[in-house]
Amino acid sequence: MQVVRDPGQMRRPARGSAVTIGAYDGVHLGHRHVLGILREMAAARDAESVVVTFDRHPAVVVRPDSAPPQLTDLDQKLELLASTGVDTTLVVTFDTARANETAEDFVTEVLVEALGAKAVVVGRDFHFGHGRKGNVALLAEMGADHGFDTVGIALEADAGGEPVSSTRIRGLVANGDVAGAARLLGRWHQVRGVVERGDGRGGTELGFPTANVALPPGLALPAEGVYACLYERPDGTRCRAAVSFGRRPTFYEDASPLLEAYLLDFEGDLYGEPARVSFVERLRGDERFDSVEALVAQMHADVARTAAVLQAAGV
Repeated sequence: MQVVRDPGQMRRPARGSAVTIGAYDGVHLGHRHVLGILREMAAARDAESVVVTFDRHPAVVVRPDSAPPQLTDLDQKLELLASTGVDTTLVVTFDTARANETAEDFVTEVLVEALGAKAVVVGRDFHFGHGRKGNVALLAEMGADHGFDTVGIALEADAGGEPVSSTRIRGLVANGDVAGAARLLGRWHQVRGVVERGDGRGGTELGFPTANVALPPGLALPAEGVYACLYERPDGTRCRAAVSFGRRPTFYEDASPLLEAYLLDFEGDLYGEPARVSFVERLRGDERFDSVEALVAQMHADVARTAAVLQAAGV
């Protein structure tokens, strides 16, 4: 997949393009449904399939106090989009100037001039441009003038008839239902960070040395608790991991949440390495124990259950 970081750098496709526009946070099963339709529309028109997305969620600029946490950072989003088979992703910088741009100007600059759009497919409730005045009706109207078709489609639904959306998945993750989130994502929810030094208690006092993963701000994080996870190293090696995400209430009164991963299949130094942690199943909530001995006994049980859960999951 070709990635272009600015509309001004885009080589206008000689065959024209079929385009979809959106934040595409999570690249979940609903998104993949739209992208499947996009590829079909591109093939029918002998055109390139193009995803137009943004370098950050527009809400971060438009309403920063209520911007949603993100299911994927930009790098992961681009990796997931590449896995769908689309030809190109155009990443538009979303800043104050872009937020104040009219919907009409966005269509002219991006869809018509940069992409030579032959077709545009978006969700029926899609809105864009200053004041969210752009919608499917505007796209259809401008498409009639500029030679592109517009298709607005309903949100994909799960087996229970509920729509698959990034908002719904964020709620599941926040409640600790990572298994439910995985069913809508089509994969396990993953966070990425760098291993840093902690207080050293895990290995010396508890007998469970952990990788403390420092996470960047703005990510969708699960409810505090203990999880069966997969931990991926920079070389692609995957290890089974019992992961605690919480405030360590047995030792601290008011600590910030910390992600600590105990790797079942690895011994060695991970400091400074990038880490990818995928959440498979929540085992329990965050708890305060009356003694270190009680905590250690529970950690042994957590590790045993982690192994069983991941074996059942086939990993």
